[in-house]
Amino acid sequence: MADTLDLTADPVTLTAALVDVPSVSGDEQRIADLVERSLREQTALEVVRSGNTVLARTNLGRERRVVLAGHLDTVPVNDNLPSRLEDGVLHGLGSVDMKGGDAVMLALAGTLTDPRHDLTFVFYDCEEVEASRNGLGRVERELPEWMAGDLAIVCEPSNGVIEAGCQGTIRVQVRATGKRAHTARGWMGVNAIHLLGDAIARLRDHESRVVEIDGCTYREGVQAVGITGGVSGNVVPDECVLTVNHRFAPDRTPAQAEAHLRELFDGYEVTVTDFAAGALPGLASPAARELVEAAGGTPVAKLGWTDVARFAALGTPAVNFGPGDPLLAHTQQENVRVNEIGHCYEVLSRFLSARP
Repeated sequence: MADTLDLTADPVTLTAALVDVPSVSGDEQRIADLVERSLREQTALEVVRSGNTVLARTNLGRERRVVLAGHLDTVPVNDNLPSRLEDGVLHGLGSVDMKGGDAVMLALAGTLTDPRHDLTFVFYDCEEVEASRNGLGRVERELPEWMAGDLAIVCEPSNGVIEAGCQGTIRVQVRATGKRAHTARGWMGVNAIHLLGDAIARLRDHESRVVEIDGCTYREGVQAVGITGGVSGNVVPDECVLTVNHRFAPDRTPAQAEAHLRELFDGYEVTVTDFAAGALPGLASPAARELVEAAGGTPVAKLGWTDVARFAALGTPAVNFGPGDPLLAHTQQENVRVNEIGHCYEVLSRFLSARP
């Protein structure tokens, strides 16, 4: 591994260099060391280290501040290292999720010496594992000023298109309680699995909302994702649990999403097991409007959940914008088109350096 990265190199070259440093969640020290050393040696940015998260920022006294964030970790290796470049496509673990975005951020840090806005760069660890280990959460708790800005850009893969905000998610258990009996005398019991039939029918017939916010269309969904029940082959089961995941538009709070599910499953015991709030698009903010103008095209809604929600919860409008097809994330065939990496760099460079 090289001692430093050349932050003035082509972002594609930077992407390949980052991909070739294994950084499975929990093992980010080598890549964090590399990023930190490169930023300290080649930029005038203020640089701070928090665990395996590297933070860097300008302090130029600009009217607005833009935060760019990207995680350094990947899912486990799946015979997809080292990187290889073939016919304008860079292959390798993390090329999409999300070392292409990290490379764009590093190239911006290395080349934008007189940006229009003050800039904060956050390269964080442990995004691909449980939320309690996410480096952004640690930064929010210990260094909250590093999360503050007028716009946050999370450089997750978005096919080089601005994906605004994100939907929230909530999971619940819908429980039916019956009474055990021998199946030979089934009339003496109450079959909990049968009792859940109506809940499943309600799901089947449910029509989810389609919500437009700031010109972005969010399509909600309520899906059964698991079911457990049964004692043995000759016992009427006394309990059955249906697990349901609801993806809700960001105009709803988690409490409102929970209330919707409790209404949908009225008559059943409903227990919330986890949830995460969504993020409004925030496209009306001045900095976001400038980014949309620089990018061209039409922003679209982010239907999944991403760390933009962490910024939105702090009052910072946030969008997803990065190279790569998110459908390739976590697959053995992960790859990114090099022209998409270049496109994202050019858009962000234009947005961050343009003068009114």
